[in-house]
Amino acid sequence: MRAQNVFTMGLLSMVAAAGLFVASNGLAGDAHTTAKFEGGKANSGTATHGRSGNNDTLTWSDEFKIPDTPAPHWQVVDSKGNVYLLNRLKIKGGLLGGEKENRTITIPSYIHDVAKVQIYCAWAEALLGEASFPKPIMTASGESQMSGMRADSGMKHDGMAMGR
Repeated sequence: MRAQNVFTMGLLSMVAAAGLFVASNGLAGDAHTTAKFEGGKANSGTATHGRSGNNDTLTWSDEFKIPDTPAPHWQVVDSKGNVYLLNRLKIKGGLLGGEKENRTITIPSYIHDVAKVQIYCAWAEALLGEASFPKPIMTASGESQMSGMRADSGMKHDGMAMGR
């Protein structure tokens, strides 16, 4: 009887561990986090994609260190290879006139997907580091564009059907 209880507890522990493993993999898939930044000056931390309503954001992780360069900026690359220079990582105008950090930025609506996040020095015109998502992240504007394209293609189909 005692050995049977030990076996049952062991079996339940294995089932619980398997459940936690599956759940953690599922959550990681929804998190939209890049790999670690790699490059000459930016080689720590990650960036995470988030969405609030129709606003897509990027946030750097706590491990990320802003490179010590004159004008480090956020920069993203879409799945077609288009590069978009975005906000500075540090901006002037904190409470006491110092600098504050653009830890989180909103992705402009003209960007429809994000494949890579880069840290770019606009002063030196140099790539400081980059991190890729496992697969491109579709933004809200990209999703609405895709749904609009489906509606257009449906209308064309209807038009073709009427012409027959």
